[in-house]
Amino acid sequence: MIDKCEGCGENATLQCPTCKKLGLPASHFCNQACFKTSWGNHKLKHKQQKAVLETITNGGALYPGYSYTGPLRPHIKAPRRTDLPKNIEKPDYSEDGKPVSEIESRGIGQIRVLNAEEIAGMRLAGKLGREVLDVAAKMVRVGVTCQEIDDAVFEACVERECYPSPLNYRGFPKSCCTSVNEVICHGIPDTRPLEDGDILNIDITVYKNGFHGDLNETFLVGNVDEAGRKLVEASYESLSRAIEQVKPGAKYRDIGGVIQKYINSCGFSVVRSYCGHGINQLFHTAPSVPHYAKNKAIGIMKPGHCFTIEPMINEGVWRDNLWPDDWTAVTADGKRSSQFEHTLLVTETGVDILTARKEGQPHFKDSL
Repeated sequence: MIDKCEGCGENATLQCPTCKKLGLPASHFCNQACFKTSWGNHKLKHKQQKAVLETITNGGALYPGYSYTGPLRPHIKAPRRTDLPKNIEKPDYSEDGKPVSEIESRGIGQIRVLNAEEIAGMRLAGKLGREVLDVAAKMVRVGVTCQEIDDAVFEACVERECYPSPLNYRGFPKSCCTSVNEVICHGIPDTRPLEDGDILNIDITVYKNGFHGDLNETFLVGNVDEAGRKLVEASYESLSRAIEQVKPGAKYRDIGGVIQKYINSCGFSVVRSYCGHGINQLFHTAPSVPHYAKNKAIGIMKPGHCFTIEPMINEGVWRDNLWPDDWTAVTADGKRSSQFEHTLLVTETGVDILTARKEGQPHFKDSL
């Protein structure tokens, strides 16, 4: 995708560094002369954003009076991006945030068996989702902000002519979820720079030709301590063990027992508030796939079923709290959390991982 000049609409080669610093969407210009000509109007964006920044209390506490469970604090968030090219097919919630098709399907409970054409659509969505996550992975390093990662995800989706599924889903303001340290899931990308020793989960879903592909990985930022590496390793291993159980005739409720048995042996806990889910033309649908033992999930796996497994593993207690943004789920004790996810297809003989990495291992293992 070629960036266009904000001033004249021609192809752009320059980017405003102040917009980037303030966490604003990227602004591009064709040359310095055009930038200077547009400065009178363009600088108003900076002024408005600086006014927002000045309202933040020391330490980045956006929610005065809220009792945080851990050391992480929210930082300024750039406005939701609306500059998606018109040629990209969008899901039904892209404008008003309401996933009407998903809402209408609730209560039916039937797990769809996908036909050959639908399976091909899911394979493409899974492949593109993996490519986008791999782009995001290259961004992970000390000093980079999650807003910069989100911008890279948005651009990677545009290059592949697909829609970033989280964007405006039930009002979610970003193209991906970035969950740092004690954040379990649904972290909103902001302007906090990544710090040495952080662990970071990036959750990607893309929408292409009417189908969603969903996956996530947890990354090590700089020098992560041994306890953090052990947590990340255990969360990945729990997903791997769960995937080994996927085959025709297996019960969805049995997945959680395999995960919890392993995780308990590692001294960690399994989050119960969030689960894996069916995925196809709908972002979230039947079946529900809990990650803990003795759950009441309904259904038996059949060829053509497509769903995610995405265990969230905590260092301490399994319980969670929610930040006042109504999205960011954090551990109740402020300790760290790690997660991995794949979109899976049940086949006649077992399972296909539609979001697998070509290298066969998650990114965090590349640095071990």
